[in-house]
Amino acid sequence: MGCVLSGNETTDYCRDIETYLCQKNEGHLIRVVGPSFDLVSGWAAQGVPLKVAFSGIDRSFERYYRKGPRRRPLKIDFCEADVLDAFDTWRRAVGVSASAGEPTGGDDNTEHRSKESLPAHLQRVVMRLTNARAQGSIDETFDAFIDAAARELDAARASAGGVRGDARRALIARLAALDGALLQRARASLDEPARASLLEDADTQLGSFRDRMTPEAFVRVREAAFDRLLRERFRLPIVAFE
Repeated sequence: MGCVLSGNETTDYCRDIETYLCQKNEGHLIRVVGPSFDLVSGWAAQGVPLKVAFSGIDRSFERYYRKGPRRRPLKIDFCEADVLDAFDTWRRAVGVSASAGEPTGGDDNTEHRSKESLPAHLQRVVMRLTNARAQGSIDETFDAFIDAAARELDAARASAGGVRGDARRALIARLAALDGALLQRARASLDEPARASLLEDADTQLGSFRDRMTPEAFVRVREAAFDRLLRERFRLPIVAFE
């Protein structure tokens, strides 16, 4: 089911994408018109949040840069697969279905499921926690938690490859608990203006789906969207594993 947008809303969405594309192309103006306008209008109709579309465009440019010196500006059409992939990841993370805007029971760890072993997951989590502190995205109030979590995760990583049955289930449950504790610490560190800003961003991202959800469903999905933005703000890894 598509989202019903006014002509002005769709045009504004396309112009915002055009502006972002221009910035990514170092000032070269690549117009979003004709078939490109139809393409981007389709993203708007599906409810792809602007920030999610921007993240997909970023992926396309990162891959383009890795190929060496650019020969010409990148058109929006070449970003379609990355934008839709970013949208799918976002929907799964916040628990919104593609068809009806209803919660799917998704979680932030969907993108890692079946793609990563438990030891590799633990190694990535420890590295990202350490990097978050080194890059200054989290303050000293996280230090004790990170030190304790890193020690626990390092110990778990040493044995994770051989953990089976009840021991493995207990470890996975512990990772979920650590993930919840990390998010709780992050929430507590926010002042009211920062919290209000993240909630506003979550509402903006979910605006296209809100009318198709029950109030209860929207509360659950909004909380998931808020937590995802919280992770992005502090560059926090997903500790939970499935």
